[in-house]
Amino acid sequence: MTQKIIPNLWFDDQAEEAAKFYVSVFGEGSQITMVTHYPANSPGTEGNVMTVEFDLRGEHFVAINGGPRFPFTEAVSLMINCADQDEVDFFWEKLTDGGEEVQCGWLKDRYGLSWQVVPEGMDKVFADPDRAQAERAMQAMLTMRKLDVAALRTAAAGQ
Repeated sequence: MTQKIIPNLWFDDQAEEAAKFYVSVFGEGSQITMVTHYPANSPGTEGNVMTVEFDLRGEHFVAINGGPRFPFTEAVSLMINCADQDEVDFFWEKLTDGGEEVQCGWLKDRYGLSWQVVPEGMDKVFADPDRAQAERAMQAMLTMRKLDVAALRTAAAGQ
């Protein structure tokens, strides 16, 4: 089935560089699939990269070099569901290289794109019918930048 919703990421002029970076971070199943260039009589400089299409582990993205008019904000982020702490640590380290840590598992990469690096199942913890458990996990998370899976589970359990 064709992916119906494809994130389109607006960069100033780093679309190809960013796509190469993301492909290197996500590894297997990730690749650049197409690069287009601005034609004559277009909004961009003729011959410069216009768009880069790429896949990250089977998810398709498009990056465009659209100029500095629309920078990224935290209003939109990409969430990575991680199997365990090792995976949280891996993506956190790679994506904060040249970027910045924010809070509660959020970060901005070197291009200003916001990411959430979270362990799988966190949504279930916060939706648990035991509201005290959910609150303890939330309070623990609010003290963290990179999420600590063991500490969140310990807090949720009330230990």
